[in-house]
Amino acid sequence: MAGCCDHDVRFEGVSAAYKRRLWLVIAINAAMFAIEMSAGQAAQSQALKADALDFLGDALTYGLSLAVIGMSLRVRATAALFKGLSLMAMGVWVLGTTLYRVLYIGVPEAEIMGLIGFLALAANVVSVLLLMAYKDGDANVRSVWLCSRNDAIGNVAVMLAALGVWGSGTGWPDLIVAGLMAALFVNSSVQIIRQSLQERRGAALGDQNRAA
Repeated sequence: MAGCCDHDVRFEGVSAAYKRRLWLVIAINAAMFAIEMSAGQAAQSQALKADALDFLGDALTYGLSLAVIGMSLRVRATAALFKGLSLMAMGVWVLGTTLYRVLYIGVPEAEIMGLIGFLALAANVVSVLLLMAYKDGDANVRSVWLCSRNDAIGNVAVMLAALGVWGSGTGWPDLIVAGLMAALFVNSSVQIIRQSLQERRGAALGDQNRAA
């Protein structure tokens, strides 16, 4: 895979096998967004809704990743930059809505949270296994891996939140987990943005060298 022989060369996604896996992961994420958002509304769980939004964001950004595979480094880095900024916005939104919910706490349905969290975890474990071999690619490819990894972590967190809600009889574990997930989104967005900006600078320098 990427960099196995030359650590300066990163996998760019130009692979029929990678594209097939990415299509499958897109379908998984789109289906789980619909399931988890409906369950989050029914359970009144902010953590479930946050995780559902992550599924939607992943499905959309994976589609963008597919669209720019094979294009210039500048285009791919710009797409990754857009995805990083989108992930940052999602993290800020989840954090804001979580703080708002602190003022209007209702106790979520722990049983629904746990059941859907387990289903989402299974879906994301499949996605992670499909993409694991491609985790060290360029910013465009790496952003896909980071989003999938975040999903799996988020699902474990939702299940822990469900256990906390069930044990405490309050909504605080749900809100705490939603806040932690927001922080994870922001952290991953910073990684993606940093790498995409580096690649954009590298592309610009390459263009200057060729022009000279």
